[in-house]
Amino acid sequence: MADAQTSMKTKARVTLHDVAREAGVSKSTVSRMLDERLPNSDSPKARRVREVAQKLGYVRDLSAASLRRGSTGTIGVIVPRLTDTVMAMFYEAVSAAAAQQGRFAIVATTDDNPEASRNAAEALIRRGVDGLILTTAREGDHFGDELRERGVPFVYALRHNGASAASVGDDQFGGYLATRHLIDLGHRRIGIVAGPDYATSSRGRLDGYRQALAEAEIEIEPELVVASTFSIESGEEAARNLMQLVNPPTAIFAINDNTAIGSMSAIIQSGRSVPNDISLVGYNDIPIVSRLPVPLTTVRVPFDRIAELALQQLFGENEGGIRRVTPTLIPRRSTAPIG
Repeated sequence: MADAQTSMKTKARVTLHDVAREAGVSKSTVSRMLDERLPNSDSPKARRVREVAQKLGYVRDLSAASLRRGSTGTIGVIVPRLTDTVMAMFYEAVSAAAAQQGRFAIVATTDDNPEASRNAAEALIRRGVDGLILTTAREGDHFGDELRERGVPFVYALRHNGASAASVGDDQFGGYLATRHLIDLGHRRIGIVAGPDYATSSRGRLDGYRQALAEAEIEIEPELVVASTFSIESGEEAARNLMQLVNPPTAIFAINDNTAIGSMSAIIQSGRSVPNDISLVGYNDIPIVSRLPVPLTTVRVPFDRIAELALQQLFGENEGGIRRVTPTLIPRRSTAPIG
């Protein structure tokens, strides 16, 4: 990853002036020879310019060019994957909000890989987007600093890196709501499918879980906190581990609806039922969970509002800081009072 960071920074520092000096031509000549919108010249001078540009690692900054020419009316949205319903819902919310402003949203996926996220951002920048909305933040990541140094408008959404502007759900409050609901139903031994530690969204929900238990004076037992990714398969594995405990929980809070669906599968495979044996709460309220054989209690996140705030921050309205949107508990049949 360090090599990728160094590479991007090096490319960002190479300018038209650098290429012109090395090739022994004027800056305007370099600009003209490397402008992809113009016919490709095969003259010795043009070949020399292209060779020097490639040797130096010059990458034409289309974002700066578009700013000189005026807005392109496009926004780049970077998500881990569109097979994740949450990310698809958020992209649709951004697309709808952007359309109301006369803008068009372009999406790129990265499989939640930091290097792939950088490559996707670079590709979108080179295509002249007016700004980036990033859902792939990791706390402590310095990618935002690099974008800021280059003058690229950006904002994080759904997750943040602890320093840059971001529009997110109030994950700690949402985790508190989910856990408090289970406590109010009489549950005291509550497991959590806790998600990955690198994502501020899952860490915030875990903090909310801990807050609710501490408030109710319930001891937090390490064996009930099981790490996962955001996938159905990971949720199934985590819940299976919880079911195999000598003293399994009577309720589970899964960090998102995907892991809750996987958890429900593991609970049923263990010979137990939801909610008679195990109450279950998810997070995000994706459309399918209300139509499961046992409709899922979950925490609803207002993606449309998060998208609106992200666009406001991206284009200078209420910019800066971390804007948090309040989620709502949606009780359904997957939770019940402890028997």
